[in-house]
Amino acid sequence: MTNENQIEVLNDLVRINNDRVEGYRKALENLKDDKGLLAPLFLSLQQESRGNNQELIAEISKLGGTADEGTTTGGKIYRAWMDVKATFGGDDAAAVLSSCEGGEDAAKRAYQMALESGDLSPDLSALVARQQGVQREGHDHIKALRDQYKA
Repeated sequence: MTNENQIEVLNDLVRINNDRVEGYRKALENLKDDKGLLAPLFLSLQQESRGNNQELIAEISKLGGTADEGTTTGGKIYRAWMDVKATFGGDDAAAVLSSCEGGEDAAKRAYQMALESGDLSPDLSALVARQQGVQREGHDHIKALRDQYKA
């Protein structure tokens, strides 16, 4: 595992977290129903991704790299949040939550792929696994809410 490979994997996660922040910004913008319930959750998930990025960027710097500032347009791990952002059409809570779940699925896959890449040191794998666990909790919360709204 080279520093270059580790930096590339970490930058992919930076981009997916940037996508997640942007996706929840778009979700808030499109949400017409239940803002009182969903807005705090979406803001919390944005903050979670910002915190993830602070940790990832610090590690990229330690490895001698430069963190990407963009989204996954150039990333190799997964690009689904871009599709989710482009397909936001509904403005009711169920439609917005369904789109958010698609983005959370993309983030979940990105974290899994990063861990399976074999390119991370044990310390970085532990960091990514911890972030993955927190992201999975967000995913499960969004999914449960989506199921409630569909019922």
